[in-house]
This record gives sequence, C-alpha cells and structure tokens, in this order.
Amino acid sequence: MNAVVVAVLLMLVLSLLRVNIIIALMIGALAGGLTGGLGLGETVKAFTDGLGGNATVAVSYALLGAFAAALTKTGLPDAMVEASVKLIGKKEDSRKKALSKVLIVLIILIISCFSQNVVPVHIAFIPVLIPPLLKIFNELEMDRRLIACVMTFGLTAPYIVLPVGFGQIFQGMLRDNMASAGLKVPLSDIPYALIIPTAGMAVGLILAVIVFRKPKKYETKEIAGLSSSPYTKKSIAIALISIGVSLAVQLYLSQVLGVEGMIMGALAGLFTLFISGVMKRNEADKLITDGMILMAFIGFVMLVAAGFSNVLNKTGDVASLVKASTGLIGNSQSLGALLMLVVGLLITMGIGSSFATVPVITTIFVPLCAQLGFSPMATIAVIGAAAAVGDAGSPASDSTLGPTSGLSADGQHHHIWDTCVPTFIFYNIPLVIFGWIAALVL
Repeated sequence: MNAVVVAVLLMLVLSLLRVNIIIALMIGALAGGLTGGLGLGETVKAFTDGLGGNATVAVSYALLGAFAAALTKTGLPDAMVEASVKLIGKKEDSRKKALSKVLIVLIILIISCFSQNVVPVHIAFIPVLIPPLLKIFNELEMDRRLIACVMTFGLTAPYIVLPVGFGQIFQGMLRDNMASAGLKVPLSDIPYALIIPTAGMAVGLILAVIVFRKPKKYETKEIAGLSSSPYTKKSIAIALISIGVSLAVQLYLSQVLGVEGMIMGALAGLFTLFISGVMKRNEADKLITDGMILMAFIGFVMLVAAGFSNVLNKTGDVASLVKASTGLIGNSQSLGALLMLVVGLLITMGIGSSFATVPVITTIFVPLCAQLGFSPMATIAVIGAAAAVGDAGSPASDSTLGPTSGLSADGQHHHIWDTCVPTFIFYNIPLVIFGWIAALVL
C-alpha cells in the first residue's frame, strides 16, 4: 500500500468519525510513516522536524486573534452588528431579510476574492471580520456552511484563474515547473486553460447556495475575547486606522520586500490601538491572551498538518504514487486525465497546499501528458486542476481552516462536517469533473 493513500484515507476517515483533527493527523502521519518504511523513530523525527513548517501561519493566527479581540475595545464589532440590524429591519419583513442575506453573502464573497489579488492578505481578514458577524448570521438564520463555501471559493478560485496577487505566484510556479519538465508555455496561456476548471467551482458555488439557502438556527453565545464595548465616532475611526495600518504593513512586507507580513501586520495594528489609548495597559495582557485563545486551535492544526506533510514527503511515496498512476493509464487520454486529477486530489488533501503540490506532480505529469498526446493547453488544465483540486476540501488547508477559524468562534461550527465536507462536495468534485472535461476538449 502507498503511504500517502494510507495516511490520507486514515486521516479523513477518523476526521469524519469526529475524532479531533489534530489526533487524526497524528495517527495518519504515524500510519503513513510506518507504511512507507520509515520505522517508528524516523516517523516521529520527521513529524517533529516538520512541525515548524507552518509556524509562521500559526503565530499569525494567534496575533490576528489578539488584534480582533483588541478591536472590540473600540466598539467596532458592536457598530457592525448595529449597522447590520438596521439593514435587516423588522424580523417579520421576510423580503428585506432575504435581501439582507444576499447582500451579506455578496460582500463576504467579494472580500474573500479581493483577499487573493486586490488586497492580497489571504486569510488575515477572517478573524477580524467574521466573529463579530456571527450574531447577525444567527439573527438571519443563515446556514454557516454556506458562508464557509463562499469564503473557500473566494480563497481558491481567484488564484487558479486570475494572474494577479496569489494567482501570479501560482501560475508562475506552473509555468516554471512545466518548463523544467520540458514544456515551455506562455504565462498568458495559463488563465485561459484554467477557465473551464474554475467554472466547475462556480457551478459548485451556485449549488451550495441552493442547498444551504434554507434557514438554520444557532444559539447566540458570548464569544470569549469579543465582549461588547460602547463606541464613538473617534473609537471607530481609531479602529479603522489600526486596520489600515495593519494592512499597509502586511502589504509592504509581502509585496515590496517579499517576506511574510501577517505577523508584523497584526503587531502593527495592536501597537496602533495601544498608543491610541483604546487598549489600556492594564487590559492589554488579558485581551491579547483571550484573542490568542480564540485562534489557538487553528494554529495547532496548522502546526500538526506541517508535521503530517513532512512525514509523507520523507517516505518518498508522494512521487511513487504519481509514477504508479502512469502504469495504469495505457494510451487512454480519458483515463489518464481522470487518474492524474485523482492523484492530485490525494496529494493535495494530504499536503494541504496546492502551491506545494505543483512541483511534486509536474515532473511526471508533463511527459505523461505529452505521451498521451495532450495539447499544451490541455496539459496546463490537467496539471493546474490536479494541483488545486484538494485545496478546497483538505482539513489541513488554510482555505478551509481560515473559514472555520471565524465561523467556529462560538463553538457551533465543526471544521470537518461544516467546512471540509461541504467544500469537498461542491468544489473538489466539480474541479475533477471540469478539469477532466478541459483536458479532453482543449
């Protein structure tokens, strides 16, 4: 048995059985390492060595949680809730309630999409924006699975098809790795080749809206670290300035200096609130601690996911899985495209990153596509879709962990059943289908 298949399937089965995702990842890593011949000692070493792989993201989440908690002292969450309540109107006004739902979904979708390109902050907006809105979602009886699907679409579809922001990085990696494997394609061709796979995600989003449009009741709970505070025009102005400072620092570091900027961005926002006097010195320690607790679980999942991924890479079975799939294909383009997409799905579900999957699969898939007679455009579609396909539904991906971090702030949203299963059904399956279609028609 291939170690990747064993580890990923065991992790997914345990997760679906509601075993804590951290425990599921650890057991999956252990099973994968032993199956891959590493032995117990090497498996444990590979796992612990890999824990630091997502340390930056984990610390970023902790500080963003602290920043979100500190923002409550400005009264911004209460102002957001009050404005939303005015928008909703009377409870019995069903038409206005429905229009409010549509507007909120559209706003979250636009912000999520913009977080990949216009203001490329990725998941950084979620801990600040979503927890304060949970009361509004409850008031409108909105199914949080819909919000999870909307955010995951915004976090993944834009970078697949749009050559700006994170899309520029993803598509640049595709071009460079394909060139290294022997196929040079113009960067300008990549977005066109990936339109059909991305259309599959758009279809999935529409289906998710249809399926999750029915009302769902949640209990309104107080969220730790996000207590109510009175607000004034001055306090809201300070809150907006601190968010602006945080974004500016993050964008400068990531876009100009080319380094990860989320940690320093969150720190700059906290510092702005502190020097403004909104966050008092005697309150700062508790606020920051409460905010870190709010995001601690997601941070730990990211750390453990990095260890899981490192074990899979150390076994060498990631590459062998890709090579083994080539022996089953023969000369069938149809079967070849389907198997390449399924292999990409398994690898990305385990690694948790489509960006990390690109170099793994490209080396084998480029010559295989040439052998099967795929055109350059079809080859781009297969490899691009195969790399991206598992990102939306992986329990270890920040495209699912991000939405969960905001929606589970009050403990009423399950990472696997309420985020990963819906996003797998509505995005991963359509990506496989539409990626397969693209491979055959381009």
